[in-house]
Amino acid sequence: MSRIALTTAILGAASLSTPAAAALPDPVKAMIDTAVASGDKQDVLAIVKIAKATNPDDVAEIDLMLADFNARQAKMAEAALREKQEAGFFENWSGQGELGGFRSTGNTKNLGLSGGIKLVKDAVKWRLNFQARADYERNRGKTTRDQLSATIEPNYKFNNKLYAYGLAQFERDRLQGFSARYTISGGLGYELVKTEDVRLAVKAGPAIRITQFAGGNSESSLAGLIGLDFDWKISDHLKFSQDAGGTWASDAQGFTSAVAVIGSDNTTFKATSALDAKLIRSLSARLSYTVEHETNPPVGRFKTDTLSRASLVYDF
Repeated sequence: MSRIALTTAILGAASLSTPAAAALPDPVKAMIDTAVASGDKQDVLAIVKIAKATNPDDVAEIDLMLADFNARQAKMAEAALREKQEAGFFENWSGQGELGGFRSTGNTKNLGLSGGIKLVKDAVKWRLNFQARADYERNRGKTTRDQLSATIEPNYKFNNKLYAYGLAQFERDRLQGFSARYTISGGLGYELVKTEDVRLAVKAGPAIRITQFAGGNSESSLAGLIGLDFDWKISDHLKFSQDAGGTWASDAQGFTSAVAVIGSDNTTFKATSALDAKLIRSLSARLSYTVEHETNPPVGRFKTDTLSRASLVYDF
């Protein structure tokens, strides 16, 4: 027998004598498949890490399962991006409707009805927000609160954190002393924190405000607007949110910064804290507390109003 043939025979015998690598145990494979089916990447990575530690001889097979999951996730993300790019204006909207009651303090101290709607269209490079709210109450045959607000806010995204915003807002609150108030603003916003469970965003820019008072007179002013939006998903069934903002107005002669005009003319501040608890499917219960403050309201009006709301919210 030649030397080459002898070497080949020895290697062949050695390979036959070496035991084959054991297949990944079925319980471990089932555990990974379950995590993959959930679509949660964090769960998949956690299970894969444990599986590799407890089955070091099957790392290659586990890596193949992980690679297949990553490939499918990439395809889904690509399909979602393509869907956003091709969607028409009336497609891919989400939102929520709210209906409940409230208790007010300040210019009125009564119980009333409250309703609101919020709509969001999130595209690839831009986002459109719309929200409206109405609060109404009567006491002894008289209307003691008739408050209405509506806001539309388009956003243009420079990247996943920085965006430009435009804002047009209408408000009516005769008990605060004005039959109509219009605010137009534009500026920049930035998402300081953006994770699956927490979002913190701020925005700021110049604004124009036109106020028509209940007495019939009106005034225009240049202003500055700043806003804060905080959302925290505490669990799958519990969410906390905090929305706060202020509009600092100067007289019509020129723009003045927020710090310079506080106390000189009028500052509007509004903050809402809310806690949502999921009930069934798309239905949630919401408890919220709103503070509205005007540093220089019309004569005879209180500076601060509060609203404590209890409502049902439907997501769609």
